[in-house]
Amino acid sequence: MAQIERSLKEKLDRVLERGRSILLLGPRQTGKTTLISSYSADLEITLLFSKTRRQYESDPDLLIRQVKALHRKNGALPLIVIDEVQKVPPLMDGVQYLIDEKLGQFILTGSSARKLKHGSHVNMLPGRLIQMRLDPLTADELDNSLPDIEDFLLYGSLPQIRLEQNKAIREEELESYVDLYLEDEVRAEALVRDIGAFENFLKLAAIESGNIVNFDKIAQDISIARSTVSSYYQILEDCLITERVDAFTESVTRKKLVKSPKYLFFDLGLRRLAAQELPALPQKYLGSLFEQFVGLELIKWARLQESKTFVYFWRDGSGPEVDFVIKSKHGLIPIQVKWTENPSPRDAKHLNLFLKEYESAKKGFVVCRADKPQILGDEVEAISWKNLCQKLQNSFE
Repeated sequence: MAQIERSLKEKLDRVLERGRSILLLGPRQTGKTTLISSYSADLEITLLFSKTRRQYESDPDLLIRQVKALHRKNGALPLIVIDEVQKVPPLMDGVQYLIDEKLGQFILTGSSARKLKHGSHVNMLPGRLIQMRLDPLTADELDNSLPDIEDFLLYGSLPQIRLEQNKAIREEELESYVDLYLEDEVRAEALVRDIGAFENFLKLAAIESGNIVNFDKIAQDISIARSTVSSYYQILEDCLITERVDAFTESVTRKKLVKSPKYLFFDLGLRRLAAQELPALPQKYLGSLFEQFVGLELIKWARLQESKTFVYFWRDGSGPEVDFVIKSKHGLIPIQVKWTENPSPRDAKHLNLFLKEYESAKKGFVVCRADKPQILGDEVEAISWKNLCQKLQNSFE
């Protein structure tokens, strides 16, 4: 497979052409370094290297002196790339000074937002950085190299995994990846005191991925406090391991809408290894995994949109539910996910309820494994997972 062109690059190009600086967040091995290597930087700083990290930790103002020298030498705005900036948060103050004084343009990358968000004196440079997120590969990015859907569900979408054809090596890489996050992002940063309890939580959180969270049940199952469960989920979210999907709770007539969130592991291969599951899952699990896959595709697509676009789910405590709801300036689009090659009008039942309930929702989709689109009602169409993002894009145009 040739090197994959990332959809985010066009957006990055536009921002850089405007002279703005960027904070590019994304989990490890999603391709941040490869993506930014296409830009000719005047100064590259990789804080994963311990020697470099210690140098800037002991003297954060070194960055200011280096960039001033580049600006004087070039007579133009130098481009500076700082990889894994969360490793030395004090550098953010220097970045602010250099941006404000128009001495440098920056691409900052990070694989964890926790230190940047929760550091006691961390400067997040409000209004000075355009924040973006690089996710694992989308179905659109793979285009003609799309694997079978089962391959996505078992091995996920990380570029390194998708480029590897040997399944045994894939398994080793994913296992190493889980260990890396536990070791580097959790243990090394002392985010939890009891790493054993966190490992038990991580396994259960992976198993429960895609379900509405019951904090009390999880706390009971692994014998920790409910508040600890909540804080552990926050760690997963801040370290970019999980995606939080909130419930859509706006309604005039329905009073029992579920309010608790769902969490999706950002990659299904990582989810499976964290759950300690083998690469041969029972058929009964595939429907849930397919729903998570579609949810992740929607989240990735939403981030690429120029205007703010959000992904929710909708569930009435009395029964009706819609797997995902897209909310944007164009209105609402409800989406139901079905693990079937033969959709029928009954699969659109809850979508029709949602469309009647919300005037801003004009159409809905059943995402399934059918080869060709099918009309399931006046405002509901069944589509293949392969065409999901293209259909949504067409709906917005």
